[in-house]
Amino acid sequence: MSKALIKFIRLSPTKARLIAREVQGMNAELAMASLKFMPNKGAKYIANAISSAVANGGFEANEVVVKSCRVDAGAVLKRFRPRARGSASRIRKPTSHILVEVAKIENKAEEKKSVAKKASEAKKTTTTKAPAKKTVSTKKATAKKES
Repeated sequence: MSKALIKFIRLSPTKARLIAREVQGMNAELAMASLKFMPNKGAKYIANAISSAVANGGFEANEVVVKSCRVDAGAVLKRFRPRARGSASRIRKPTSHILVEVAKIENKAEEKKSVAKKASEAKKTTTTKAPAKKTVSTKKATAKKES
């Protein structure tokens, strides 16, 4: 597993999170291809982070999957715009930190074998239980005694 962190990107974290959710769990090569055609500003930065994470691990893009893509809020730049009568309004310019983790794809054939092996071991270890004794409820027992 390898990581890439890009800090202080001039992009709103809420807008970047919309794109990050789409990419999680995807194959890295497929994710970069789909991000290439997205019109959003954040898509370019997230694609860059994914390619950086793949390079950091020394993997090929087709053999890894995007394990997590997290967007955190960074520092907010505050500016002022002059307004009427000598007043001013605040302009917030948010920044983001993007963290991408990629992991190697595990072979599904090996997973199936291990699951089948665990299931067969579970069958061997289970024991049969004795049936529970039947008890008569008190209402029925008293009704039978009275009649």
